[in-house]
Amino acid sequence: MSLIALGVTGGIGAYKAVEVCRGLQQRGHDVVAVMTRSAARFVGPVTFEAITRRPVITSQWRPGANADIEHIAIADSIALLVVAPCTANVIGKMACGIADDFLTSLYLATKAPVLLAPAMNSNMLAHEAVQRNLQALSARGVRFVDPGEGYLACGWIGKGRLAEPAQIVDAVDRVLTPPASSLVGTRIVVTAGPTYEDIDPVRFVGNRSSGRMGFALAVEARRRGARVTLIAGPTRLDAPAVDDVIRVRSAGDMRDAVMRAAAAADAVIMAAAVADYTPESPAGTKLAKGDGPMTLTLKRTPDILADLGALRAKGSVRPLLVGFAAETDDVVRKAREKRARKRVDLIVANDVSQPDRGFDVDSNAVTIVDEDGEQVVPLQKKEQVAAAILDRVEQLMRSRTVV
Repeated sequence: MSLIALGVTGGIGAYKAVEVCRGLQQRGHDVVAVMTRSAARFVGPVTFEAITRRPVITSQWRPGANADIEHIAIADSIALLVVAPCTANVIGKMACGIADDFLTSLYLATKAPVLLAPAMNSNMLAHEAVQRNLQALSARGVRFVDPGEGYLACGWIGKGRLAEPAQIVDAVDRVLTPPASSLVGTRIVVTAGPTYEDIDPVRFVGNRSSGRMGFALAVEARRRGARVTLIAGPTRLDAPAVDDVIRVRSAGDMRDAVMRAAAAADAVIMAAAVADYTPESPAGTKLAKGDGPMTLTLKRTPDILADLGALRAKGSVRPLLVGFAAETDDVVRKAREKRARKRVDLIVANDVSQPDRGFDVDSNAVTIVDEDGEQVVPLQKKEQVAAAILDRVEQLMRSRTVV
């Protein structure tokens, strides 16, 4: 039995939180309810008190000795914080680190996993500010139960209604139940994001990689018990909570960091979009703008994946190597050729010509290519794609007695 903190925020879906609470109890969990002031306008605290047989926490200013640090005590004792419904307002506060009530303070104080079930108007959900907040939380390892589509309380029809209570309860069990195949005792290196190749102190050559796919892989590997080193190029996302985070800028910087970390790794997952070319002679001062065209001479950057494959070719089975192939045409054929040419175990191929997948979006669809064939992973959240990739990595690690 796990103690779960059930956060309830001020949306019409708050009435469903009662069913979520009961569903969690039926699965054997103990529940403590944490309600925002707005939530109490939709459902009375006494309802949750009757179900949970615990006092409902509605304020961080409850009178009494040490009451003002109660969120710290609960933060240490819960196995999971689930917020259902989670409004755009609370999502924004969590993303920005604002702690102005008990629930948001609890979010910052706990080391337990966090599961959010967003619910709001369709336009609010699609708003750039809300989407960026969701992406920021996802990059930190927060998990989500996607809202459903249908009739909304405002009278609209669209996406934004709170997921059904059974879906939320199932998602809780998935978070709390460790995977059948564990990575405990392994060391995994994950690269993420772009590299920036400086032209001068102001300008650079780069690409549109956001780092989301690599961050999702790092979070999933850590969740499965691996010791994770994340090597990240420049990205606006906050780094997730893994064991080691190494920030780099250029392809050369990334190669140095990867080669050092790979020596002790059981697997290296090269999800970063490393530049193929870099300016041959970066200027020490800003280049002045002229009237005519500017010629920029580029040279090849180190091929990190090929260098790792060359080391593997000497006979070692470690580390297991996973590469990524971002292509715009003939994706799978090019991935097969890349896997053979670079002597790696597995290539994850994705078509970045589609607007709903690949670079700088939160979804992806890939084909996992290894010596046994191809596995198609359909379009879904990058966190789910990461889980599919790690499933295959674990299978290979077991078959080759790497772990």
